[in-house]
Amino acid sequence: MKYNNIIKGRFIKRLNRFVALCEIEGEEVYCHVKNTGRCGEILVPDAECYLEKSDNPNRKYTYSLVVVRKGERLINIDSQAPNKAAAEFLSGGGIGMELYNLKAEKTFGKSRFDFYFEHNGKEAFLEVKGVTLENDGVVSFPDAPTERGTKHLNELSDCVKKGYEAYVLFVVQMKGVSHFSPNSITDPDFAEALKRAQESGVHIFAYDCFVSETEMIIKDSVPVIL
Repeated sequence: MKYNNIIKGRFIKRLNRFVALCEIEGEEVYCHVKNTGRCGEILVPDAECYLEKSDNPNRKYTYSLVVVRKGERLINIDSQAPNKAAAEFLSGGGIGMELYNLKAEKTFGKSRFDFYFEHNGKEAFLEVKGVTLENDGVVSFPDAPTERGTKHLNELSDCVKKGYEAYVLFVVQMKGVSHFSPNSITDPDFAEALKRAQESGVHIFAYDCFVSETEMIIKDSVPVIL
């Protein structure tokens, strides 16, 4: 997936979950933060950042913060990017399977999953989780407690019980990581739910991404250690 009209800036501070103050060519601007997670280790004063400029005159904020440099690594923090990249990845058979009838935002009972597809004569549901939290090469999810995420895992386990295939795809929004593990310190409930989901037959994948100032492409499998 690619962005249009990207501009380099400098991060100053986050004002709330949705708004940050950045500097572009010496001018301070308010921008939309496209990630409601904490991102505390990424959004630090003076961090090099990249913003997408909108041409929509009706938007409250002209700029959206999408990529931040952390050390030598570029990290995409756009929470909408993983699903867009996953759609391209799955359409190209990225998880090593031939998929049919791929659809986004598919409802099943009272649940709605990110993707539906058919594989090997079975119907399947897949949920995408974007990963931005990194520490010494280890990436984790979530960076803040997520009841919604735990609910998704339990619902995928129910799908397996009813005869469907189920998948979780952790999209690591950066390159150069060693492995993925759930963040059991921040959200032990999610970590336990992920283990139960795997035990129930839910397939768990993690893939890293090539990230530049203007694009994010899912690339290589990352080991999952629960």
